[in-house]
Amino acid sequence: MPDDPWVPPAVLLAVDLVILTLRDSCLQVLLVERGVDPHRGTLALPGGFLNHSEEDLLAAARRELSEEAGLEADHLHLEQLGVYGAPGRDPRGRVVSVAYLAIAPRLPEPIAGTDASDACWTPTAGALSGTVPLAFDHHRIIADGVERARTKLEHSALATAFCGPTFTISELQDVYEAVWGVLLDPRNFYRKVQSVAGFIVPADRTRKTDTGRPARLFRAGPRTTLHPPMTRPASSAEKETAEA
Repeated sequence: MPDDPWVPPAVLLAVDLVILTLRDSCLQVLLVERGVDPHRGTLALPGGFLNHSEEDLLAAARRELSEEAGLEADHLHLEQLGVYGAPGRDPRGRVVSVAYLAIAPRLPEPIAGTDASDACWTPTAGALSGTVPLAFDHHRIIADGVERARTKLEHSALATAFCGPTFTISELQDVYEAVWGVLLDPRNFYRKVQSVAGFIVPADRTRKTDTGRPARLFRAGPRTTLHPPMTRPASSAEKETAEA
């Protein structure tokens, strides 16, 4: 008796997007309120299924960002963050999601569309702490995206993109503190920044501060990668875990 013919397993392929920016000196992530089941009314990352067999994954990610949040991704650098396919992560069946990450300054307010009832910027602290309930396994995906962003600040000049054309070292420190979620010693930070040749360069200008004292202004230098890296200090939670 011949064996039964092999039938490929039914697996659905989706994309999810972790879009991070700084707003009001706070690291925030783009979330949408789901307007359809499952998890109707719950916040989630923008994303969805590939809509036909010929659509590329990156094209699907750009389309979903436009359809669900009204943000055009042409000017955003989307990089693949990871693949998520644990059984049971989606009640609709076996769904494997490819997550993409973008970290960019000065992003506009999102506009909800298609199957999203609302779209908003949300502080990552709330999403990571669990105070903001999230659909599916999006807590894990956001955590991975934030960790990737924190690592990027260690090894690249990304932080300068969140400053103006000229900035003080204190303003640059604010970016690192917002993304890393830790307070930094100003003198140590100044020394580390100045030790990386080409990271920032003097703008030959000063700006008055709240104390009335002039602060030197800098602009982004030619370096895109940092060596030595801007090593991230351990957070209070990480220190407690290490001491336990």
